[in-house]
Order: sequence, then structure tokens, then C-alpha cells
Amino acid sequence: MSASLSLVGVSHQFPGCPVPAVADVSFDLASGDILALLGPSGCGKTTLLRLIAGFEAPQGGQITIAGAPVSNHRLYVPPEKRSVGMVFQDFALFPHLTVAENLAFGLQRMGKAVVDERVQEAIALIGLQGYEQRYPHELSGGQQQRVALARALAPRPNLVLLDEPLSNLDVQVRVALRQEIREVLKATGTSAVFVTHDQEEAMAIADQVAVMRSGQLEQQGTPEDLYQEPTSRFVAEFVTQANFLAAQQRGQIWETELGNFSMERVQCVCNTLWLEDSHTALSGDLMIRQEDVVPVADETGDIVVRDRQFLGREYCYMLQTPSGQILRARTSSRTQLAIGNTVRLDLSHVTLRFFPDSATSPQPAEATSRM
Repeated sequence: MSASLSLVGVSHQFPGCPVPAVADVSFDLASGDILALLGPSGCGKTTLLRLIAGFEAPQGGQITIAGAPVSNHRLYVPPEKRSVGMVFQDFALFPHLTVAENLAFGLQRMGKAVVDERVQEAIALIGLQGYEQRYPHELSGGQQQRVALARALAPRPNLVLLDEPLSNLDVQVRVALRQEIREVLKATGTSAVFVTHDQEEAMAIADQVAVMRSGQLEQQGTPEDLYQEPTSRFVAEFVTQANFLAAQQRGQIWETELGNFSMERVQCVCNTLWLEDSHTALSGDLMIRQEDVVPVADETGDIVVRDRQFLGREYCYMLQTPSGQILRARTSSRTQLAIGNTVRLDLSHVTLRFFPDSATSPQPAEATSRM
């Protein structure tokens, strides 16, 4: 499948800033796919989106859209000539124009018959028939965002870019609209890149997720890949929101305060050959996902239920270990444990992933399963 977007070694540093906002980022986006740029505030994801759109010119690397270079050391194509649609965080609709007029704004060079046809197609696509003559202030936030998306799609661009398009909406509307956005993009076969700091949103909408940290691409893959096989502790923390338990290698086991785990049960994010040949015991952290922690009521247990949160379909329990560490466990709402009670943890079916301390693992590598 051909790439609708390709970045090779893209870098950008703002004047007066000691470090690059974007540093040597490379990835390909397959035609018709949706890519989420995910990361905390200040990681460079919005800057990268602006570089793709052409609002900023990169100082290094090349950007190619639909097979045509739009930016490199010899070339810079302005935004209006990149065949890119843009959906902004604040919707950016023209307040003095109706819905139909907003949708027609980017089609001014086409004949009236074509414009009318495209506007009606866009209206039907977002399910707002009958709203053509309304003004933005007469629409809800969710409706305004639908119009903003339809306006970006009306010219049939090669690529649509979305900058945190749901962050200004309340939770219920956000959850419903993220599915609608995916359905609309898939129905039109449009390739898209959207920026978000919400890992659940990224995983719900995107075919591929690119996690960014300090201007660099930390890991890219399917939502399942990132959740199940994070290749760095940062990705494990940011995407899976997992627990981490200090562990020490002793021969063929990992020792922790919650008991010992055999090497065969653990995936190691390190160089496996180095691990097998080294005479130095590794130390680091075992990643345990919240849903894999199963608390069982036990009067003789040494783990205390410090708090719980009722989340509708599930509980989130805060469990304190003998050392004082807090572990989070997500259980079904049928599992009810009282605050202050003691429990033991059933970790017999846990998927564990080991992240070594940098001092004991000089040769990091892709995660290798030992299961």
C-alpha cells in the first residue's frame, strides 16, 4: 500500500530554544490510514503537525504528501498548495457565515453546480441535513466540530490534519464524536493525522499511534502493539498507565516484594543475548497492568486497600504494599473490597514485562519474548 504521507529525518528548532521542538522524526502513513500523534504537552506533536501542514518550515529532513515532496532543503510548498485539510481545536468556523457557506468557502474556484453538490455531500456525511442555513453560534460544540471536519473534507484533500479536535468538548460528546470522526474518515477513504494527549482517544480512533517524547518519536505501532509491547518505560507509563514493581535478577528468577517470578514468565525490554551471557544480575522494574492485578480478600494478607473509585463498569483500587508502594488494580464492579481491609494478590496469570535500570543494561534493544 502506498504512503499518503512520509517524513524522513524531520527536525525543527525555534529561535532561542536550547533543544529542538522536533528532532529527526521519520514515519510513513499508509493511504487511508489514521495516525495519532500522542504525547504529553510540550512533546512536539503540534509542532510536527504544523510542519506537515506547512505553517512552519522544517530545518532538516523531507516531507512527502501523496508521493510529492512538499518540504526539503531545496523546496517549500505553501500550505494552500499541499492538498491538506485542517481541523483546529477551536473549530475556526467563520461566525458570519452559515453552515453551507462555511462548507463552500474552500470550494470557491469550482463552478456553482460542483460547489452545491459538494456542500450537500458534506452535509449528508455529517448528518446535519436541515442545518444548512444556521450560523455557528446556533450549533452545539459537537455540531460545530462536525462542520469543521466536513469543511476540511469538502475539497477532497490528500490528507486531513486534526489538532486536538475533541479537547473543547465535554466527555459524553467527546466519546460519541471520536467514533463519528473515524467513521467519516473511513467512509471517505481519507488519510489523517490527529494530535491528542489522551491515550484512550488515540487508541479508539487511530490505525497507528506514534508516541512522542521531547521532540522525538518514542514508538510507533498499532494500538494493540503499543499496549501489549511497549518498548520503553515512558510508553508503558503513558499508554498503559501500568504499575511498576522493583525487581532483582537472582539466577533464573526475578525477586520482588510480592514474590518471585520465573524468567520464563517475563518479557525483557533489553538485549536477550546480553542478558543470558552476562554475569551481572539485572535490576529494574516489572510492569504489571492494572487489569492484571487481582486482589483477593484475605484477613492474613499484608496488602491494604487504601482507596477505591467506582467507575461504573469497574472499580479502581489503590492497594498499599508492605513497603508503602501504591499499586492500582482495575476489577469488575462485582468485586467489592472495603477500604482498610487486607488482601492478597493473585498474579498467577499476569503478563510481566521487565524494564532494566540503564546502569545494568548497556545495550537496549527491541522487546524480545521469552515466554
